[in-house]
Amino acid sequence: MSIFITGTDTAVGKTRVAALLVRALRAAGVDAVGFKPICCGGREDAEELVAASAGAVSLNDVNPVWLRPPVAPYTAAMIEGRVADVALVRETFARLRAKHAAVILESCGGWLVPVARDFSMADLAAEFALPVLVVAANRLGVINHTLLTVAAIRARGLECAGVLLNQVQAPSPDDAAVLTNGAVLEELLDVPLLGEVVFNAEALPAKVIEAVL
Repeated sequence: MSIFITGTDTAVGKTRVAALLVRALRAAGVDAVGFKPICCGGREDAEELVAASAGAVSLNDVNPVWLRPPVAPYTAAMIEGRVADVALVRETFARLRAKHAAVILESCGGWLVPVARDFSMADLAAEFALPVLVVAANRLGVINHTLLTVAAIRARGLECAGVLLNQVQAPSPDDAAVLTNGAVLEELLDVPLLGEVVFNAEALPAKVIEAVL
């Protein structure tokens, strides 16, 4: 039941989706918890996942590695004069997975965001060998970003569980890209398009829950 959530870019709504998914699974009786292995900048994303997990995990378990500069992990670690502790991420994930039925892992940034010079979030996903859910912000450019991300996931030999469009802001009624992105992606993708989360929605499409269960 565990899944790795990545995005087509930063600020596409991964935390929102991860938190809604944890809450939906817990409401269905599944012992699900959130996991944001690396945070850069503030820790608000991890705090949201702690809240969604209903106190089943601590903040440091949800987010074992916290880098203060609000940049990519590799850059943030260089600024702080240290190396991101991937071993701690591995240990924490193994402990959470042994204790809980589902771990909803939210990536830091997009698929190839560097954690170290020779280690990316994609490498972490490959180690954990989880199905990957792609969150894609419904805006101009998302078709290209989504197709590239799905292709990169498959190139690593991983399963792409599907793509979820997300409205990160209230759409304009005459925004042609927002109105057509879903239909075009459904035609071009060879993985499931699991629907769209409308702006400020409090629930995920049923297909997303089904993809995890």
